Amino acid sequence: MASQGLPLRVATLLTGLLECLGFAGVLFGWASLVFVFKTEHYFEELCEPNAGLTGNATLTGNVTGQTDCKAQDEKFSLIFTLASFMNNFMTFPTGYIFDRFKTTVARLIAIFLYTTATLTIAFTSAESALLLFLAMPMLTVGGILFLITNLQVGNLFGKHRSTIITLYNGAFDSSSAVFLVIKILLSPSEFPDPGQQKELHSFWSYAFSRRFAWHLMWLSMIQLWHYLFIGTLNSLLTTLAKGDRALVSIYTNAFAITQFFGVLCAPWNGLLMDQLKQRYQKKASKTGFSVSAVALCSTVPSLALTSLLCLGFALCASVPVLPLQYVTFILQVISRSFLYGGNAAFLTLAFPPEHFGKIFGLVMALSAIVSLLQFPIFTFIKGPLQNDPFYVNVMLVLVTLLTFIHPFLVYRECQRKEGPPAIA
Repeated sequence: MASQGLPLRVATLLTGLLECLGFAGVLFGWASLVFVFKTEHYFEELCEPNAGLTGNATLTGNVTGQTDCKAQDEKFSLIFTLASFMNNFMTFPTGYIFDRFKTTVARLIAIFLYTTATLTIAFTSAESALLLFLAMPMLTVGGILFLITNLQVGNLFGKHRSTIITLYNGAFDSSSAVFLVIKILLSPSEFPDPGQQKELHSFWSYAFSRRFAWHLMWLSMIQLWHYLFIGTLNSLLTTLAKGDRALVSIYTNAFAITQFFGVLCAPWNGLLMDQLKQRYQKKASKTGFSVSAVALCSTVPSLALTSLLCLGFALCASVPVLPLQYVTFILQVISRSFLYGGNAAFLTLAFPPEHFGKIFGLVMALSAIVSLLQFPIFTFIKGPLQNDPFYVNVMLVLVTLLTFIHPFLVYRECQRKEGPPAIA
């Protein structure tokens, strides 16, 4: 029976992996899609003449010296802000739907949203570009539903669960490369009964726990950095390249290509947790630690390493040197693959499995509210700071340092834990 079940489990793993890789997180290839939209003249009417932007007075092959497209960039940034907000915020109601109605209903909703969104994008033009405000959020909500339903595949592989979960999150990250393919292809062509009340009480006791709150802070701060970077990348590259579209295209391609390798980076985070968990289990047999305490302790290095990677990425992104952005791209994709894989794995290990969908959805929904800061920050940089993000970057780097508090507190909790995990 076990040998007969293995091929089916492997097939489930591979098809889910391909689904996440091809569809789940395409939003994060936004920089490539923005390049395509600009090439197709989306929101181009918002550009205004401004001969003082560069030293050129004419429009040459790759440099535009007569237009100020700040309003166009703000429109694209607003679309990404809305889409990334919905990507996280809607995971709470969709997570509840998944816990209540299970996989089939959740996947039917995902298929409907994703299909509708892709058809809408396919039939838009520069004249109907406002439809992107509808299509992109639908695309992201459908994609995150694909990820949520596929994460359960990890339960089929026992002691390798964390590895599978992080692998899927890595595929989620790498799916951002889909828009690079589109860019390249288009560049030769142009609410409960008493039983439910008891469950809700139990769920909310975890939702209001200190552990949840600090994890939310950790996720939100790091995620804000990534969202702001992705949403403003085209504008950043344009500034650093002094308007040279060919150079912007090269760096956009390089960024998109690095995103694909998230699928190779993420499993290392899961392997780290699985190896540490096995080591702690051996120690627990001698010390009497509970299984839940062992699982929690195995997440500490992952949380700390993710914060460290984000700090390195943030520092590199803050230096206005164009060639250094290659290093930024590498650190960004490793950091983001560790972030979402580590987030999902931590939630499966630190909270009861019967609440996973709701806990996962709630933390993503609340972090989405924080992600809304990206648009006012972008506007603040473009306006009062006159396109100089230095002070904003310094502030965000300091905020990133606060994320190290979360792994420290989890470590302290592990040290004093000798029984079932508390929820205080």
